[in-house]
Amino acid sequence: MGIEEKLPSGVLLTTVEKLAGWARARSVWPATFGLACCAIEMMSAGGPRHDMARFGMEKTGATPREADLMIVAGRVSQKMAPVLRQIYDQMPDPKWVISMGVCASSGGMFNNYAIVQGVDHIVPVDIYLPGCPPRPEMLLDAIFKLHDKIMNSKLGSDREQEIAEREEARLKMLPLHVTGAGSAGGEL
Repeated sequence: MGIEEKLPSGVLLTTVEKLAGWARARSVWPATFGLACCAIEMMSAGGPRHDMARFGMEKTGATPREADLMIVAGRVSQKMAPVLRQIYDQMPDPKWVISMGVCASSGGMFNNYAIVQGVDHIVPVDIYLPGCPPRPEMLLDAIFKLHDKIMNSKLGSDREQEIAEREEARLKMLPLHVTGAGSAGGEL
């Protein structure tokens, strides 16, 4: 017999952490960083057919001091990498990054010295969005997944502890070629 059963119907119980997560997830302001063909698909996601304003993202701009989400769309050159990092550093905490397209995520077909082979070498990435170029629907799906991640994140010192635990767990993970999960036809 909990407190929920003693309260009249219509009373909503939640924690401050859940309420803050819900509010933060519905007020994400992206700083767009369009560098190639993926930027066209990112722009169409804000249009009338795929209206991102329905999800609290009506202010899309290039002002990093007001943004908390960076969408890196397209290939990142070595010359553009310091600019990308500078914009990321100017964003207030908490901040998130979506790597949009195969070129931003892994360098894509541009396996040369001029292109960064993954934007995660420059900034920490929260969501990787595959495709060449990914459709606007895929970007909206990635944003929904980011909303779930934001809603379930901890606050304050609990957040710092959660980040430290995740980093420690990732450092302990074995590479795919050691575990056998990446081999085709091999035993797992």
